Amino acid sequence: MSERTFSIEFFPPKTDEGVVKLRETRRQLAQLKPKFFSVTFGAGGSTRDRTLETVLEIQGEGLAAAPHLSCIGSTRANIREILEVYKSHGIRHIVALRGDLPSGVADPGEFRYANELVQFIRQETGDWFEIEVAAYPETHPQARNYTDDLNNFKRKVEAGANAAITQYFFNADAYFNFVDDCEALGIDIPIVPGIMPISNYSQLARFSAMCGAEIPRWLAKKLESYYDDTASIKAFGLDFVTGMCDDLLTGGAPGLHFYTLNQAALTSALWQRLGL
Repeated sequence: MSERTFSIEFFPPKTDEGVVKLRETRRQLAQLKPKFFSVTFGAGGSTRDRTLETVLEIQGEGLAAAPHLSCIGSTRANIREILEVYKSHGIRHIVALRGDLPSGVADPGEFRYANELVQFIRQETGDWFEIEVAAYPETHPQARNYTDDLNNFKRKVEAGANAAITQYFFNADAYFNFVDDCEALGIDIPIVPGIMPISNYSQLARFSAMCGAEIPRWLAKKLESYYDDTASIKAFGLDFVTGMCDDLLTGGAPGLHFYTLNQAALTSALWQRLGL
């Protein structure tokens, strides 16, 4: 089996205070020696400059960084310009996504789907970038059905994606079933599970409703039973997510990608418990 990939995701901070806090989080998580840090890109490119600043700062610390790039609401000229900037700074790794339109904006721009973005990046830059794309073991919330979504994923792979990171989930079987279905379609790129540490149930429920990640009923009930006892939620969440990650790695997952929400503690604890 090829070397496993363990990576960590941040979002670009909006305030000076957030910048300082993220530096401290990054200092702690850099000790874990992840393969790369990825940095998200706001709806319609709304955090474009902050994404670049954060990526360059990470790179300046001698660490590998992969900016997210979403295409909805963008033109080919916009995307070409961003790719040129990333190339000029020696960035070789991108997470290519469709993304969301900012609220109140009706124009989807020149790209409708992520496979069109992947194809465009390949046309413009050849093999310069290693391209990651998103995968949805529990189906994208806007997909018509599971099969349609699987075919959408296949199109991204055929357009030139090197690897994929999944939406987070709390059911390892959903991941393994998805990987089996991908293999049956001849998809053979690494599909790395996205992992969301559990720290705050109401926030998690809100995120999950928006992105279509299912919280199994028993898990939701268990987390609800702790009410506002955040220490118990975190302790139980840590046990549950560690067990799931263990199952994923034992079952052959090619790595793990941690959604940190710019916090270090839970990702560090998971990493140490798993012996990564």
